[in-house]
Amino acid sequence: MEEQQKSGHLVLVMAPFQGHLTSMLQLATILHSKGFSITIVHPELNSLNPSNHPEFTFVSIPDKIKESQLSDEDLADKLKESLVSNVDVAGSLQSLHKNCAAPLQKCLENILHSHHHIAAVIYDTLMFCAQTIVNELGIPGITLRTSSATTMLLFSVLPQLGEKELMSGTESPELQALQLQRLRALIVQNPTQAMMEVRAAFTNAIKFSSAIIVNSMEFLELEALSKVRQYFPTPIFTVGPLHKLAPAICCSLLTEDDKCISWLNKQAPKSVLYVSFGSIANIDKQELIETAWGLSNSKQPFLWVVRPGMVSGSEWIESLPNGFEESVRERGCIVKWAPQKEVLAHAAVGGFWSHCGWNSTIESICEGVPMLCRPFFGDQLLSSSYICNVWKIGLELQNLERGNTVRTIKRLMVDMEGKDIRNRAMDLKKKAALCLMEDGSTSCSFNGLIKQISV
Repeated sequence: MEEQQKSGHLVLVMAPFQGHLTSMLQLATILHSKGFSITIVHPELNSLNPSNHPEFTFVSIPDKIKESQLSDEDLADKLKESLVSNVDVAGSLQSLHKNCAAPLQKCLENILHSHHHIAAVIYDTLMFCAQTIVNELGIPGITLRTSSATTMLLFSVLPQLGEKELMSGTESPELQALQLQRLRALIVQNPTQAMMEVRAAFTNAIKFSSAIIVNSMEFLELEALSKVRQYFPTPIFTVGPLHKLAPAICCSLLTEDDKCISWLNKQAPKSVLYVSFGSIANIDKQELIETAWGLSNSKQPFLWVVRPGMVSGSEWIESLPNGFEESVRERGCIVKWAPQKEVLAHAAVGGFWSHCGWNSTIESICEGVPMLCRPFFGDQLLSSSYICNVWKIGLELQNLERGNTVRTIKRLMVDMEGKDIRNRAMDLKKKAALCLMEDGSTSCSFNGLIKQISV
């Protein structure tokens, strides 16, 4: 306890969505191990169970989200879609901030009164109202990016640039391979007032923060990080992969089915295609059918995560086509949710058909698992571009028709092309491990972050 008091007290402000909760809790665990005492402030939506994490103090603030007509999944879905589509749902995010701002300020004032000092408030970037509050209270505000550092270019910088500036700003080979101009076109297409206001608030929070924490590694986004640092002089600390620094942390909002590990134990090495589209994305019945027959006709063993409610109009897998289960038998395993980090680390897994969420991308890289990319929205499009065009450790599934799915699975899992992709994925795994060594970039970055907080 004495060591914690010497290091200081930190307040971490969570955003109420699965991938964001996970990264913030991992960061909290690491900082606690460095001697900091931790208070976690969180909206009521998707609250964690404090008894599972007795080392932290949890404080809930009202968000009024549960009173709305939006379900948890629908809200999260719409919030993320608002970042790159012309659907005006950024108002949902504005509502979250409007509802949480006053309770958060009161909460921080109470903590400040009881502890007399807060070393820093670390907030998820989606909770950007925190920066305005800490500015008023005179507390350092640090923002946590749970997506890639390059998203700061994509969402904050590029939409403000003219064509000439855009061309000169993305001239490097890495940035050209990312096809940022195409992604920018999606962002600036028919922006609503709410979307522009959210992006402005998001950008201002980053500019006024004392530091930016990113769950990434320097080598993954080298050229993009250089460009981001030109636009944002705030210190940027790449402290990923967080899940390797806090491996015991699990805060899944869904119950993990461990029985799939027993099934994996019976499969040949590198033979299984793991399929999971994350905690938010939904698909329609036609995509379910095409996916099912693509997996069946590929003759490849597969572990498929189908969340309850993931398929529009269905409770679970009742919309699977007739004859599918008989065609795959023991070759396939379908679960409602899986212990993903354990699955990706399993010797039987040879590929990951993913939505390309940033946490999933980082976890796959750290295990050297090549990827089949089916991005849905938001930063997933950017991650897919990195995977396929820059790192070249995966293939994009551009056509969801079953015949194309079979061909793409074989390219990844069987053909020589897939072996080359796997070799590159293994190279990235080795580089990721080096980052975590005592003199690695992540270790050095974390040391820099601790010094920044302790000033």
